[in-house]
Amino acid sequence: MLNYPQIDPVAFSLGPIAVHWYGLSYLAAFALAWWLAEQRRARLGLSREQLSDLVFYSAIGVVLGGRLGSALFYHWDRVMQDPLWLLRVWEGGMAFHGGLLGVVLALLIFARRHQLKLLAVGDFVAPMVPIGLALGRLGNFANGELWGRVTQVPWGMVFPGAGPDPRHPSQLYQFALEGVLLFVILWFFSRRPRPTGSITGLFLLGYGSLRFLAEFAREPDAHLGLLAGQLSMGQWLSLPMLVVGGGLIVWAYRFSEAGEQATLKSKAKKV
Repeated sequence: MLNYPQIDPVAFSLGPIAVHWYGLSYLAAFALAWWLAEQRRARLGLSREQLSDLVFYSAIGVVLGGRLGSALFYHWDRVMQDPLWLLRVWEGGMAFHGGLLGVVLALLIFARRHQLKLLAVGDFVAPMVPIGLALGRLGNFANGELWGRVTQVPWGMVFPGAGPDPRHPSQLYQFALEGVLLFVILWFFSRRPRPTGSITGLFLLGYGSLRFLAEFAREPDAHLGLLAGQLSMGQWLSLPMLVVGGGLIVWAYRFSEAGEQATLKSKAKKV
């Protein structure tokens, strides 16, 4: 059994302003994703100004979507009691599925503004997303939140506020699975040309599968508990991702690839 390392959620203070590890994790995620995107921006034919727009839109989508998703899916009762909680992002409380919807909307706006295909933009962005997921889970660990279920494994950890029983450090499981492992899979898959939509589909399928698996070690929200089928809210929200991701991969390889080849042949004949 291990003891939680008693991490102070506040990294440092600047006068009356307290800077939290959770907030720093998001800043680091955006900075690292931006740097990686810069190395690959030529693949989508983006200028540096366009890439800056894409990062800005994505950041707004993540924060607004993640916060609203957390309120809608997990903490509606808390919002009703304290509406200002929505503004205190540094306290934690971001829902990935809400953030995903926010990013999809942001990418749609960006793609229309710059006359790009939405799925092509999605394929460009998808490999960078696990970086944010990984650092976000480290932020959860630093906050001592979203701990796992009670366990007897040797690495079980006693979290403050979670009782005396050791629990799975599920934040670290999710860091490893949804963050590191998913990043490696997507990064290497996207190194070679793929049918439009297949990278986005793999991200949805991969995240949905890994999140569904990790939820078996994560403690369900106390006010929600396990839902129908003895599944958590996170698992139910991940199921549509499995369906959409798998369907998108099939569509990409059957129809998107065929359509792109037909377009190339048509252009070749005209030449």
